Order: sequence, then structure tokens, then C-alpha cells
Amino acid sequence: MTKDPMTPNSSNPAPATKAAFRDAMSLLGAPVVVVTTDGPAGRHGLTVSAICSVSDTPPTVLVCLNRTNRSHEAFLANRTIGISILAAHHDDIASAFAGGTPGTDRFDHGVWRPAPHGAPLLEGALIGLDCTLDVIQSSGSHDVLFCRVENIFQHPDRTESRASGPLHALAWFARRFHMLPLAHPASKTDTK
Repeated sequence: MTKDPMTPNSSNPAPATKAAFRDAMSLLGAPVVVVTTDGPAGRHGLTVSAICSVSDTPPTVLVCLNRTNRSHEAFLANRTIGISILAAHHDDIASAFAGGTPGTDRFDHGVWRPAPHGAPLLEGALIGLDCTLDVIQSSGSHDVLFCRVENIFQHPDRTESRASGPLHALAWFARRFHMLPLAHPASKTDTK
């Protein structure tokens, strides 16, 4: 009998070391977003892939921030958060906010506009979420920020045809950026 290749080999598991865990999580595809804040504690931003939706009632997402990140305290103090879900052509902005560019110089990459609650959102992002900080939960080295989504901004090309070609989302997988195509609504396959 042939063993199913997807069945874990229980006789030889790998210990869950920090390195093994990071290697395993590198194979978990994730969206690429820039998370920003602005207010009394200053203007800050960073690239994260640890984000997911929590609830639609009320609209809530969670973002995980390392407590040792130099921007961490500003996010907690300002309590306003902008989340820009990046398109594939924003890989340079993602790299800048991932540490490739220091401090507020990061905002020299792209065009940023304040959302109604004050945090900057990237002009041309697939989606912009204007959020307020609702709940903070600590776990390990990170704080999990539960963010109440107050306003949603959608890229106009998300639902319309583009003369310059298809619009793609930016994803992170196997420690590299990848493009994910967005299907045009007219090209959806009927599943009936």
C-alpha cells in the first residue's frame, strides 16, 4: 500500500523550532498590505502579511505587529489605522515599508492621502481600509490589533476594464512577491 504523500510522517516530525516554524509559515500564502497610522505619536507605516478578516458585523480585521517594531507604540497611541491592500505593481512600496527605506521617508514612495480617521492610505491600492483600533491582544512576541473598519475605498479598476491590462493583487509566498490575477466580473464562470 502506498502512503498518501499528504499524510504527515508521524514517526519523524520536526521539532517546532523558531526556524522550522518560519520555514513552514513561508509556505502560507498571504496578502501584502501596508499598515499606517498618523496622529499625536507621529506618522508611521510598515508592510505586513499577518492580516485577516474577523467579522462583518461589525466589520473588523486583525493585524499582528511585533512589539519590538519601532512603530508599534505609535499605532497603539494614535488608535487610527490605515490598511492599503497592494496591487502587484506596488512591490517597490512594499519593500520600502518592509524596512528598505527609513522612517517617514517611506511615504515618499507612492501618493498617500489621509483617510477620514486620519491614517494615510495609498492612492491606487486595490482596497483601502480606514480603521480605528478596537481591541489589543498580546500573544508571544506580537500584539494582535483588532481594527474596526469605518470606511472602505475600492480601486476603480477592480470592477472596470483597464486599457493598460489586467489588475493583479500582490501576494507573499515562499519569501517572494507573486501576482494574483483579479478576474473581471464578466469573465466569471457560471457554476450552475
